Amino acid sequence: MERLGGLLPPMIGVRKSIRGAGGATRVGPLPVWPFRGERREGRVELVYRRPFSGLVDEVRREPGGSWLGRTRFLGLELGRFRMTPISEKEREMNQQQKLRTKLVEYVQNVHAMEQNILLMLDSIILTTEDPGLTAMFREHKEETRRQERRLNDRLKALGGLNLTSTGKDIAAIAAAQAKGVTDLWRADKAVRNARDAFVTEHLEIAAYEVLERLAERAGDTETAEVARENRAEEEAMARRISSNWDGFLDLTLANEGIGAGQVPTP
Repeated sequence: MERLGGLLPPMIGVRKSIRGAGGATRVGPLPVWPFRGERREGRVELVYRRPFSGLVDEVRREPGGSWLGRTRFLGLELGRFRMTPISEKEREMNQQQKLRTKLVEYVQNVHAMEQNILLMLDSIILTTEDPGLTAMFREHKEETRRQERRLNDRLKALGGLNLTSTGKDIAAIAAAQAKGVTDLWRADKAVRNARDAFVTEHLEIAAYEVLERLAERAGDTETAEVARENRAEEEAMARRISSNWDGFLDLTLANEGIGAGQVPTP
């Protein structure tokens, strides 16, 4: 879109997509403005839907494939513009950029998730009294630190270390801290810790599955490899938790004064 004159503002970042009898105008990241197309003699009128129903773009095809247009509001001309079709190469580049932007968003989300889990593991380690089980969670905390560093490296490479990434990390840390305080006072700590950890591992596995596939579509083999490596570690940890259910249950029952093989008195 190119502004030619009148009261129209600069049209940087303005795009129109037209399919069939309708379409939409997009201004950068703002919500789209949908319209319907009405053919008139020698021109097409793009009539906007509510709440912009008084706005109409009238466009005429020019030699060379561009379109000359004017914007009217309640019948009064506001200004003139020119539309130039996007080439297939530009369209592909635009799609690739959108994929890359979405990939950065996903890496930021998973990075924030790992920040949350580091604090969750601190709470689990603090409230798990069995030395063997505590050691298992300590080992996984070191694994999680390595995972977080790999993601941090990918964010740097993708240009995704910014205020948005920092804000997501802060929100994740705050949520984990609030949960950690609650965990200190709840009953059945061992079993509930194991349950929460088991569910969290599978949440991470799913997140890395999606991240790997998105990275592959965006052509980012390095991020896809990080997702695979981190997911493999989460899968291994989920199996370790699953193999220790009896140990978590024994610890919980012992804390309640219920020995192995004992049946609680009604």
